[in-house]
Formats: sequence, structure tokens, C-alpha cells
Amino acid sequence: MKIICVGRNYAAHIQELDSERPSSPVLFLKPDSAVVLKNNPFIIPEFSQNIHYEVEILVKINKIGKYIDRKFAHKYYDEIGLGIDFTARDIQNHLKEKGLPWELAKAFDGSAVIGNFVSKTQFADLNDINFSLEQNGNAVQTGNTSYMLWKIDELIEYISKYFTVKIGDVIFTGTPSGVGQVHPDDVLKGYIESDEMFSIKVK
Repeated sequence: MKIICVGRNYAAHIQELDSERPSSPVLFLKPDSAVVLKNNPFIIPEFSQNIHYEVEILVKINKIGKYIDRKFAHKYYDEIGLGIDFTARDIQNHLKEKGLPWELAKAFDGSAVIGNFVSKTQFADLNDINFSLEQNGNAVQTGNTSYMLWKIDELIEYISKYFTVKIGDVIFTGTPSGVGQVHPDDVLKGYIESDEMFSIKVK
């Protein structure tokens, strides 16, 4: 299993971080050791003073594919989920200033929450899915897949040019605006529409 993440896929998030709008999807990977084990908390690592939550729609790949044409991309996933891409923002900002890769800020142990998955057939339109994140009961991020710069099938087409996608691979499709810092004893809950997809405590 590999985790393929998409950066800068929502215009408002690009703006809030004062980043450059890309001409093609920004991709990076997380190893399987990044996944927070089920029922475990997220533990703030000692090497960062500014960990941010980033809630994202997830796509789980259901068969092997390479050079997938966009019109066939829908055949490569059956389920949609929700997760968090935890980011060491202080480290990421330093790496960006130096023009270095982001892995230290994005791929560290415990940096990925993968919540529940549901059948994509329960959505009338995959390009119109509402999702949100609550921090201690307060809504901090709200998004809709209609605001993605590159939609799910476009992402699968692009990703599969560079990486063979395999059964069980998970795509993090990007985060909307509203990212912010986590603190010890926070409780983060993620929703697709009104359904809770995960709940995780921060330590």
C-alpha cells in the first residue's frame, strides 16, 4: 500500500498559504508507517512546534493500473473516504524556502489519518461532495469536491502516468482552506456530508 497525496488542489488553500498556483497536480508520497493505527491518538512529534491538520477526501484504488485514461478512471475505485494529512508547517516552510522536498514535513510517522470508506454509489455526483473537519466541536474546515482544481478522475489519469496504482493504494486529493494548528487534548472529527468518518484525539 502506498499513499499518494495531492498538494495545492484548492485555490483558497493555495491563497491562504501564499503559494504559487501550479499548472499541474503537485504530488508527494507518504509511507505506510505514516498511517495512524486504528483507535490510536495522533502524537505531536517533538521535532515540530506547528503541526497543522488538513482534511481531505480519499480514494481507495481497487485494481492495478498504469497510464489510465480519464474516461476509464472511474473503474479503478469503488470507495470514497476521509482523512487528515498532518503537516509540520514550520518544517515545510523551511524546506520550501530551500527548494527541498517536503517528506520531513509530510511523511513522518503518524502523519496520515485514514478514516472510514463508503461506496461511491451513495453519492449522486462525486464532484459535489461536502466534507468538513471539527476541532473540539467547532467547524474549522469545510469543503466541496466541486472546488478541486483537478477532479478525482483527472488525478488518477495524471498519477498513473508516473506511478502504477495498486489495490489498496489511497489517494489524498487535497485540502480546502481553513488549515490550522493542533494542540494536546484536541479532538478532531471528520465528516462527509453529515456522516462521521473519523474521530481522533491529539496527544
